[in-house]
Amino acid sequence: MFYRRKFYILKNEFVDIFNKHFIETNLPNQIKYGAKLVGRWMVPHSDTTTEIFAIWEYESYEKYQEIERNVRSDIKHLKRIKKWYEDHGGRDYVMKEYLIEIKEEELVSTV
Repeated sequence: MFYRRKFYILKNEFVDIFNKHFIETNLPNQIKYGAKLVGRWMVPHSDTTTEIFAIWEYESYEKYQEIERNVRSDIKHLKRIKKWYEDHGGRDYVMKEYLIEIKEEELVSTV
């Protein structure tokens, strides 16, 4: 199995918008191509920011790569993403004003 953790640190005023986007857009598209969501959580990061992170499970690293290729080449999905950014001021604006940090990493089991 291959496990991936993706996390975001974002401004608190954007949390509800971001969570709705995940549930309505990103989650269905990931599942459509075979990704398995282990869980998604959020914790306070500071007085003004929140960390949101998800853990995903894949059959293998190769399967993860295949799913990511499919997600990133899904034209309908890309259009939904583009529209979401546009609805919130554009990609550059969202990245500058709301998303403080984005990171993706492999999780390695210790047991």
